[in-house]
Amino acid sequence: MIISHEHRFIFLKTKKTAGTSIELALCQICGPEDIITPVTAEDEKLRTGRGPQNWRRHGWWQSPRPLWERRWLKFGAPDYGYYNHITAAEVADYIGPEIWSSYFKFAFDRNPWDRQVSHYHFRHRGWKRPPSFAEFLDHDRRARLNNYEIYSIEGKPCVDFVGQFETLEEDLANVLKTLGIEARPQLPRAKGSFRPPKPYQDYYDEHTEKLVGDWYQNEIALLGYSFR
Repeated sequence: MIISHEHRFIFLKTKKTAGTSIELALCQICGPEDIITPVTAEDEKLRTGRGPQNWRRHGWWQSPRPLWERRWLKFGAPDYGYYNHITAAEVADYIGPEIWSSYFKFAFDRNPWDRQVSHYHFRHRGWKRPPSFAEFLDHDRRARLNNYEIYSIEGKPCVDFVGQFETLEEDLANVLKTLGIEARPQLPRAKGSFRPPKPYQDYYDEHTEKLVGDWYQNEIALLGYSFR
């Protein structure tokens, strides 16, 4: 997640949408007062711009979450303030209505059926015997992603633009143009090596296709995605 006071934009980072790559690109144009949340140690190796900065608002003991859910040993966890996949509602609450309403807000999303396959492989990276794709969807409580909730408030999209993974470079260039930014930061490739080259449709049967369609009907309606 990035809040750039330098360029007056807010980037909300969704999951399995090249969000880390976008964040690493945008940090190349950030200023010293901008808010940049941490990424993993592995992804930090790809960083060429500013590193994490200004993201801590308080200590873990001031977290609003129940004590047993706090992660005081995890770098960049929500217990410290701004974090990786923070929701629009939280950001709006932190920065106040004046900045929230006046800054350009954007996020990216992806075909949910394709995105879910990417999530499956990322969640089970390094496993010798991962569950089947269907078992993952049916039994893992962390299988469903909350991307729509990240860029919406009270069920309605609240950003100025939702780019698409499928047209990532073009959409990001349009965002920079809208902001009047002439620089074209390098877009690194992060977290792109966990998935085999197999069409996402091959992972699905009738049940799992419908399940994902039901889970993500908001994104599908908003961005016009389809299974085929």
